[in-house]
Amino acid sequence: MKHFLPRLFAGCLALALSWAMAADGVTKNQLLIGQNITLQGGKNDYGMAVQDGIQAYLNLINSRGGVNGRQVVLKTLDDDNKSSQAEANARQLVEQDKVFILFGSIEGGPSTAVMKAAIDLKVPFFGPIAGSPTLRRPHQPLVFPVRAEHREEFRALLAYGKSIGATRVGFMRADSETGQQHLANVKLLCQELGMELVADLPFKSDVADAQIDQMVGQLEKGRAQIVFNHGSPGVYEKLIRKSRAQGLPTSFYAVNSGSAQMAKHLGPLAHGMVFTQVVPSPWERKTAITREYQEELARQKPGREFSYGSLEGYVTAKALVAALRLAGPEPTRESFLAGLSNASLDLNGLRAVYSREQHTGLNFVDLSIVTREGTFRH
Repeated sequence: MKHFLPRLFAGCLALALSWAMAADGVTKNQLLIGQNITLQGGKNDYGMAVQDGIQAYLNLINSRGGVNGRQVVLKTLDDDNKSSQAEANARQLVEQDKVFILFGSIEGGPSTAVMKAAIDLKVPFFGPIAGSPTLRRPHQPLVFPVRAEHREEFRALLAYGKSIGATRVGFMRADSETGQQHLANVKLLCQELGMELVADLPFKSDVADAQIDQMVGQLEKGRAQIVFNHGSPGVYEKLIRKSRAQGLPTSFYAVNSGSAQMAKHLGPLAHGMVFTQVVPSPWERKTAITREYQEELARQKPGREFSYGSLEGYVTAKALVAALRLAGPEPTRESFLAGLSNASLDLNGLRAVYSREQHTGLNFVDLSIVTREGTFRH
């Protein structure tokens, strides 16, 4: 007995030390991931669709044993599409809830706010579902986007407009630091393509009808042939409705964010709209990742409509799990970063690439057009 007690004490001490040294959010059976996302209490269709896709993939992985025997568990907070709330949520997730890493916000403003908290707290931020330039330039060693950035979407939309003879451009953007960066990119792209920006349309989050009317007036005065947006599908929808009601002949294009939901809300007004997409068509079965997504979403959420949002959520969650695996059997934030220092994540046919100097993620950008039936044709 006298030899047994010291050994028991030593064993207990070693176990206590191992627990003390374990990374935040990591236990023997669980990886706790902090998520801040714009759901607006369930009223944000796009955010809810993204969440469907994320949950479908994580449910699949957890049913197969998780990552190295640990279940991947999300602690999710809703930022109500407010940047100040997004930053507060991120700090709470790290400082109070002790999550392992931050993951999967949507919209540029909230995602940039989460990034600021992540950098301040020295916590990796993986998979912001936003195209903001702030997430990539200057290079952010702790931030790992998966989807392509808006700049490449803008390039694709402008090039398409130019190919059909359009030269006069309108651009709707947030009246923010991020919006200014988007504006600078659009001006450069217009210069490269020999096009002219004739209507810069900044807006605040609390945009009123009078400001929408003013935007319509700018488009008319500038004789804009094409207009496209920087996110905020709800505000953009209002602009399109007002413009059509006043008989403007302008063609409206859009980035991917909330495209399926916007087309559904606009109904016949969406016919002919051109959207960029950062994932393949969620309705076609031409790609392996889409087939996988369709089968899993139908199995877990029968009757739920396929959408770009839920496919992007699914792809982003798949990238998260691949990154967590690279962190090794005893993950730490340091090993998570090391695993992505020179990584090419195979997402069933799509490939997300990361290096120490550049976090490219995916470079996939495609164009789709809304048909008379309200479907998307690629």
